[in-house]
Amino acid sequence: MDTIESYRNVIQSLLTAYAAIPIANGSIDCYTVFDTKQDHYQVMNVGWDGHRRVYGCVLHLDILKGKIWIQQNMTEMRIAQELVDLGVAKEDIVLGFQAPEMREYTGYATV
Repeated sequence: MDTIESYRNVIQSLLTAYAAIPIANGSIDCYTVFDTKQDHYQVMNVGWDGHRRVYGCVLHLDILKGKIWIQQNMTEMRIAQELVDLGVAKEDIVLGFQAPEMREYTGYATV
């Protein structure tokens, strides 16, 4: 299996496991959105918590130019460390939610 295909499998596995965790409050669905042709992967929350509408992307990862870009992480999950624990090199992970000038201090790839 090539590296990109391996990254796809790792990302889908992690996000699927996260989306399976029940949400304790409200009537909120948590589900995955995988675009495997363009390599965009998301976890969405949709529903109601009492009278408050809940809608949004809580995790968003892309594969761009052979690297995994973490675009959004609104969870408590340390997704970058989870990826490393599953064999992804730190040099292949970009914290896209960090400002470009700050990425050099993260210990992960800058681009």
